[in-house]
Amino acid sequence: MPSAERFAALQTIQRRKPAAVQAPSALSDIWASDVFTLDRMKEALPRSVFKSIQATIREGGRLDPSVADAVAGAMKDWATSRGALYYAHVFYPLTNLTAEKHDGFIVPKGDGRAITEFTGKLLVQGEPDGSSFPNGGLRSTFEARGYTAWDVTSPAWLMRTPNGVTLCIPTVFVSWTGEALDKKTPLLRSNAAVNAQARRVLKLLGEKEIAPINSSCGAEQEYFLVDNAFMALRPDLQLSGRSLFGAPPAKGQQFDDHYFGAIPERVQVFMQDVEDQLYRLGVPAKTRHNEVAPGQFEIAPVHEAANVATDHQQLIMTVLKSTAKRHGFTCLLHEKPFAGVNGSGKHVNWSIGNSTQGNLLDPGKTPHENMQFLLFCGAVIRGVHQYGPLMRAAIATASNDHRLGANEAPPAIISVYLGSQLEDVFNQIKAGQLKSSTSGGLMQLGVDSLPEFPKDAGDRNRTSPFAFTGNRFEFRAVGSGQSVAGPLVVLNTVLADALSWVADQLEARLAKGERIEQASFGVLQQITQENGAVIFGGDGYSSAWHEMAVKERGLENLRTSADALPVLQRDAIRDLFTRQNVLSPVELESRFEVYAEQYILAIEVEVRLALRIARTVIYPAVSAYLGELAGSLQEQEAIGLQPSKAIAQQIAGLNQQLVDRANALEAALGSAPHGAEAHMRHCADQLMPLMGELRAAADALEALVDDAAWPLPTYQEMLFVR
Repeated sequence: MPSAERFAALQTIQRRKPAAVQAPSALSDIWASDVFTLDRMKEALPRSVFKSIQATIREGGRLDPSVADAVAGAMKDWATSRGALYYAHVFYPLTNLTAEKHDGFIVPKGDGRAITEFTGKLLVQGEPDGSSFPNGGLRSTFEARGYTAWDVTSPAWLMRTPNGVTLCIPTVFVSWTGEALDKKTPLLRSNAAVNAQARRVLKLLGEKEIAPINSSCGAEQEYFLVDNAFMALRPDLQLSGRSLFGAPPAKGQQFDDHYFGAIPERVQVFMQDVEDQLYRLGVPAKTRHNEVAPGQFEIAPVHEAANVATDHQQLIMTVLKSTAKRHGFTCLLHEKPFAGVNGSGKHVNWSIGNSTQGNLLDPGKTPHENMQFLLFCGAVIRGVHQYGPLMRAAIATASNDHRLGANEAPPAIISVYLGSQLEDVFNQIKAGQLKSSTSGGLMQLGVDSLPEFPKDAGDRNRTSPFAFTGNRFEFRAVGSGQSVAGPLVVLNTVLADALSWVADQLEARLAKGERIEQASFGVLQQITQENGAVIFGGDGYSSAWHEMAVKERGLENLRTSADALPVLQRDAIRDLFTRQNVLSPVELESRFEVYAEQYILAIEVEVRLALRIARTVIYPAVSAYLGELAGSLQEQEAIGLQPSKAIAQQIAGLNQQLVDRANALEAALGSAPHGAEAHMRHCADQLMPLMGELRAAADALEALVDDAAWPLPTYQEMLFVR
């Protein structure tokens, strides 16, 4: 029998029924119904105004300030007709979360009346506090001014809650002095860099009509659901997002029976509710399924333009969390909420393309004949090899450190998986002769009633952090709780820089009289010879790869965020972002300061939580149980029995270990050195191991103490009870 508190939680959960929700609506009736789309703009705006807005969105031109009043009026009329009383400039500070400042449409008049008003000035610009968000020293506390500015390339939407409707306007967030305080501004800059450098290469290849080029993104979001009745008894999950204590259950994920299994009814109703809201917001949620770990699930959207996909990804996380509450769940986006079972990631599928040349990372059926694809793919390879440590830094968080390198996530060594077909093609290029590319053929299943279908030319590799998957690359190492903007900024920037190098090389070779085919092949051969070390198609989990990658190939193994984040301070990284006009040196330095501080704070919050739970929850419960056990042993001896005291002695010893290790952890917490890098190293090398030792004592006690005396909901309960 569990403890009284846990038993009460179990009873609460057993009484739960799937939440009452409306039956799913026809997609055509609800799709983007809460979005101020281009079609709605076209209906509401004068022709000339709409054409100006359309040109800004599709061609990247500068917004004409004279159209702002007309757009604001149409947007307000549309929103208020659907019940909106407020508008919010929505922005994405350096927290991985969404921020929003709400204002009413109301304007009081001198005669006691009030009217609704929304001008172009209010649409285009807002003014939140620039010093109250993480800024890495860009703003002092007394220097408060910051601005939000309307991002016309991402549509406005309505956010509905039980308290009303709010018009949400996507914006950038910058300081009074013009530095980016957010994740959207660098993303828009990185898209501009990719567009500029990709156009250079395409022009050299003879292309005449080149539409604006943009990166695209499709992010597969993994998450856990835990019943709220358990969450109320787990302060570690509430405040840190992961269980700082917990012994593994007898059954975990070893049977592989949860992955793609039947979705529990209560969870499926939750998923349908989420999807209904996302469809109304124009978010193309496509796939849902059980993930590998018990209690773990996934939602994946269709690919979109990177900036819109980033906004939609933030919406997905917001809707998952808010909807979970209505269904009696808490949605956990921490990368490793439960030790010993799979953690959650966010696989970012990334490509670039446009409306005239299409997907520039699509190899076609004969990639060896597709020079355009080979040059762009080669540029990706060069970029990853040159700046792999930067890619690792882009996914560096205290929570993601628990996942990288484990059995369900790629290693911290950044490499590129191409698949057997493309790896063979690039090996041919390296050898100086490009003759053919293998095909997948047809899949023969040996059953006449089953259809034949084409087999892919290459397999997939789940151990690779950056894998080619047909017509895009999948950055598998991104954390579940992260904004995808940071990784996209890095991918776009390193590709833009590599394309700039490719264009420079092509121009130099063409100036010497080489034909474009000869020049392209020469550039590709140089890429494979100088950057081929980053290509790896084997088992990324193996110790042999880790040794070979570092010792033979010169790749870096940045195992923790304390190892990875200082990469942002390297001269080569500063030069890269400056060269591509994505981040200024002061903006890049601010990001190091912010992310280092977040890493330190996350670990120190966990340490304080672990100490409090160990001392005020686990130790008293174990001590009380020891008292009961001692009394029982004395009673047995009083009637002439000779009971074994081994378990009692073992529990007593572990309880003393708990106290001793808590004291050691507290002492280490108080001895942190000054300076961001030294403080991070202290967290990684001192606090994390000591916290692990404290946990080991507590988890051993959980396996010995009477279940009725154990105060914390167990892994078995949280993972399997729905």
